[in-house]
Amino acid sequence: MKQLHQKQIELLGLLKSHISDPLTMEELADLLNVSGKSVVFHHIKQLEKKGFLKRNPANPRDYIILKDPERNVVYLPMYGCAKCGPEGTILSGVPTRVVPVDPAMIYFPASKGFMVEAKGDSMENIIAPRDWLIVEQNRCPQNRDIVVCVNQGEVMVKRFSQDGQNIILESQNKKYSPIVADRLSFHVEGIVRSIIKRNF
Repeated sequence: MKQLHQKQIELLGLLKSHISDPLTMEELADLLNVSGKSVVFHHIKQLEKKGFLKRNPANPRDYIILKDPERNVVYLPMYGCAKCGPEGTILSGVPTRVVPVDPAMIYFPASKGFMVEAKGDSMENIIAPRDWLIVEQNRCPQNRDIVVCVNQGEVMVKRFSQDGQNIILESQNKKYSPIVADRLSFHVEGIVRSIIKRNF
C-alpha cells in the first residue's frame, strides 16, 4: 500500500465520515487547517492516484472510498432496490447508502462495483428478497450470467442468455416465464458477482 501523507489520512477520514452528506472544498480546507481549496484538491488527486478514492467527474462531491487505511475494507455504493420479478424501478443515480465490504468478496476492481438490494421471489433459491448483491459494472455478460438489467424501463435481476438475435431473461423460480428482451430499450447494468444473504 502506498504511503499516505498525514493530511491525506485526515482527509480520507473526513470524506469517509461525511460520505452521506459530502463537505465542500472550503469546509474540507477549514477542517484540515490548510491554506485553501487548491491544497485539498491536490491531496484528493493524490488519494485517487494511490487508489484510495474514486470521484464522479461530473460531480466532485460524489465519490467512492476504495481503501481504508484503518480497516481492510472497500466501500461500495448501494442503489436502492432491484426488483427480482415482473416489475421494477429505474436505478437511481444517487446511492441510498455506502456499504463497507470485505475486499475478499470482490474479484474485480472496486471502482467498478456497486450494490443493489433484491426484491421479489423470481430468483429463489439463489437470491431471496432483501439479499444484497455485489455487482460489477459490465455490459457484456456471458450466457448464464446473473445480471442487473433494464428492460422497457424496469430494473430486473435475471439470468442472461442469447439465442440467435434474441436476448432471453430467465427467472430461477419456474412460476415466472422467460422474458424476451426488447432490444431497443434493454441494457445490462452489471453482472452479479457475490450475494450477501440477509435472512431475517
